[in-house]
Amino acid sequence: MSTETGVPLRRRSNSLNGYHSNVGTVPSMESIVKKTDEGGRSKASFMTWTARDAIYVARVHWIPCVFAVGVMFFMGVEYTLQMIPARSEPFDIGFVATRSLNRVLANSPDLNTVLAALNTVFVGMQTTYIVWTWLMEGRARATISACFMFTCRGILGYSTQLPLPQEFLGSGVDFPVGNVSFFLFYSGHVAGSMIASLDMRRMQRLRLAMLFDILNVLQSIRLLGTRGHYTIDLAVGVGAGILFDSLAGKYEEMMSKRHNLGSGFSLISKDSLVN
Repeated sequence: MSTETGVPLRRRSNSLNGYHSNVGTVPSMESIVKKTDEGGRSKASFMTWTARDAIYVARVHWIPCVFAVGVMFFMGVEYTLQMIPARSEPFDIGFVATRSLNRVLANSPDLNTVLAALNTVFVGMQTTYIVWTWLMEGRARATISACFMFTCRGILGYSTQLPLPQEFLGSGVDFPVGNVSFFLFYSGHVAGSMIASLDMRRMQRLRLAMLFDILNVLQSIRLLGTRGHYTIDLAVGVGAGILFDSLAGKYEEMMSKRHNLGSGFSLISKDSLVN
């Protein structure tokens, strides 16, 4: 009587990364499982993909899929677009969208002055909140973030000094007050507002954060309308606020671990000055 040894069949994975379909957690795209062929050699990950895997990725990880399509689209745009001649004004889609606002402000200097004054008040609100969190609440993250941001802005702004747009509408009450020179790249108005808004969200001051976000959008529209910033200055300002807030958080975490601060990092705490 011959005895046959049964080899249990391996259940086929339904996901891109080798996870079974009955697993409750959604696998990440970084969890790549290497499979081997009959000779024991490792296979490239993409050789194990199936049509079901592709559908799974498109359904679960649709955000990076949308950006992947964006990469292909803008590669086509970039490689077929005619470059702006050296003697021409830069093309800015934000300037195109706010062309009517620019004409209104150019024809109404008083309105331009009022909006500039209101924007300066908003900048004062940002500054007051950021300094308040450190001096009054003992939380230095927003202040450190602002120091990081404005220093890097100064370096980049001096390194590449963009020309002032021809349709620029200045005001003596606009920040910086007094019609002084300023760096175009990138927008400190927008970045400072982002830093304050992110701190408000950490502290669950959600309504105040929403107010700052709305005012940030309005000031961005005004800056485009007055040609005070290019669109890229505003977009990078948003990214800079998020980036330097994150870096300030990492700095706090690093210093807390270095000095073994169980109660957390504080810029003005005596514990943070030990060693």
